Amino acid sequence: MDVNEVLLPGVGLRYDFVNHDGDRIGVIAQRSGDFELVVYPRDDPDEARPLLRLTGAEADTLAEILGAPRIAERFADLTREVPGLGAEQIEVLPGSPYAGRALGDTRARTRTGASIVALVRGEDVLASPGPEQVLRAGDVLVVIGTREGIAGVRRIVQG
Repeated sequence: MDVNEVLLPGVGLRYDFVNHDGDRIGVIAQRSGDFELVVYPRDDPDEARPLLRLTGAEADTLAEILGAPRIAERFADLTREVPGLGAEQIEVLPGSPYAGRALGDTRARTRTGASIVALVRGEDVLASPGPEQVLRAGDVLVVIGTREGIAGVRRIVQG
């Protein structure tokens, strides 16, 4: 699905896409941290009808509700479609040699062939964490790979 990003000077950013019904949906991320969900009528693509206003915290909550299950669902679908591929969650324990260090320091993918595709920290989900992401005790890593690769990531992260 194509998402267009448009800078709105003095306001923030607008993201829009066309849904399966052909409606153009927009999300306006305001500089204040608030968000507005709008829909554009088919006969006037420049007129936006407001649907919903959210504070930053409300938008985060909605993203978690919509995002976390979708991420888990996609990984489950992927593991069913590809024989030999699995997904597991691995907790970074308090005594881990990588607690307080960057994810890239683990060299997990290079050493095991398995990929860390998400990091769950409390109620927050960070999809596709970068190598600079600092791990904390209590973080949960979502790992995809072979059984051996996932076990290797577990050994690395948990020491």
